[in-house]
Amino acid sequence: MSSAGSPVPRLVIAAPASGSGKTTVATGLMAAFAERGLAVSPHKVGPDYIDPGYHALATGRPGRNLDAYLCGPERIAPLFLHGAAGAGLALVEGVMGLYDGAALQGELASTAHVAKLLKAPVVLVVDASSQSRSVAALVHGFASWDPEVRVGGVILNKVGSDRHEELLREALGGSGVPVLGALRRTDGVGTPSRHLGLVPVAERREDAVEAVAAMAAHVRAGCDLEALLALARTAPALPGPAWDPAEALAEEARWSPAWTGAGTAPEPGTETAVAGATDAAPDSPAPARAGGGPGSGRPVVAVAGGSAFTFSYAEHTELLTAAGAEVVTFDPLRDEELPENVSGLVIGGGFPEMYAPELSANEPLRAAVARLAASGAPVAAECAGLLYLSRSLDGSPMCGVLDAEARMSQRLTLGYREAVAVSDNVLAPAGARLRGHEFHRTVLEPGAGPTAAWGLVHPQRRLEGFVHGGVHASYVHVHWAAAPGVARRFVEQCAESRVRNAAAGRPAPASGPPAGVR
Repeated sequence: MSSAGSPVPRLVIAAPASGSGKTTVATGLMAAFAERGLAVSPHKVGPDYIDPGYHALATGRPGRNLDAYLCGPERIAPLFLHGAAGAGLALVEGVMGLYDGAALQGELASTAHVAKLLKAPVVLVVDASSQSRSVAALVHGFASWDPEVRVGGVILNKVGSDRHEELLREALGGSGVPVLGALRRTDGVGTPSRHLGLVPVAERREDAVEAVAAMAAHVRAGCDLEALLALARTAPALPGPAWDPAEALAEEARWSPAWTGAGTAPEPGTETAVAGATDAAPDSPAPARAGGGPGSGRPVVAVAGGSAFTFSYAEHTELLTAAGAEVVTFDPLRDEELPENVSGLVIGGGFPEMYAPELSANEPLRAAVARLAASGAPVAAECAGLLYLSRSLDGSPMCGVLDAEARMSQRLTLGYREAVAVSDNVLAPAGARLRGHEFHRTVLEPGAGPTAAWGLVHPQRRLEGFVHGGVHASYVHVHWAAAPGVARRFVEQCAESRVRNAAAGRPAPASGPPAGVR
């Protein structure tokens, strides 16, 4: 891992509760500081994919997640330093309320937890509507609850008038927490939402640009940017090196191939906690060789993108590249062919349910995906990718790789998961334990194949997802930085599949979708 270097000025933007205006304030601050010429590194506490898209639009840098549950507390500072390399300011948007974290696990994965791990001052965004003097009691409570959390300032949001602002400032005058901004109540700033939160940037690029500009103007008019920057510069240097994908892969290779997620070794006896799991890991195939192009050992991994598949962590592509892959993107809405010489597919999360007819209408690509899967090539699909591989989604034909039907549901499935790999597959050896999360309003019937992708052991025990040949498809999102072996194993499997098919002299699979996975 590379050296941490000089201190990175940084702030954590938090709130007492969801709906207080964190995203508007955080994104507006990112854009406002970027407009001043600062290189701003954007971060988001928790697993959310959508807010980082707006952060990236505001700063011109990848939005990165900091999730202490998925990645382990020990990786938060290294991942932060990796993302913030070369930045003059880092802004971290919190999740939910300041002290809300993983259910029944104390402070784990809360905004406060991450702020402590980053030794970063916190700016509390308070919805000040319908209160005046009571705001002082609220701020005092949050500032004093945990003495290790440094609440360095407050931004008052949804302020009704000059008189209202005066009352709020007077109440906070003796609190010891300075007011660093007061934002008027307005309906003209914000972003549209739907069943899983904000509408992603990729689906409304022009409108999103305007929305971010409006947030920046709103924040610039109501916040003391100089005072905020001065507070950010009080953050001390972080000990230890920055995370590096190549070094993470090398470090992972030094310990047991039956790696586990979140940096923890499996507890004795838990490797086979789910029926059907074994603790025998296969011999690892030879690593992919460097060098690109046809005939080389550098496999091409195609990653789905476009408006329907917007959920991805930046570190995944970095790990795939470091593991020896040539990473290319394709858009299932528009591209009728897979990229040339493709050896494997990664189809992440997103909103295919919003584009089911359009995805279905792209029959040439659906057939190409089905042929590749039938050839045994590695295919890793999460959530939206799982739906895309099913027979149909809300009645619209999909790729037909999985013998399952998908449909929208009124029920929101949301939460962290602990999972065990039921069998050897393209992502993990049997018995490997990882942490992940689910976030969807769809149902797949059946929910698991004859060989499941995961045995979930927390919060409920159940089998989930599909493994067949080279296909691994599941609702569970995992963060590969917690287990770099996922990327290494996938790329090695892609290289092995490519060599195997070349040695067999296999032509491209015939057109038309194959029979579904049973």
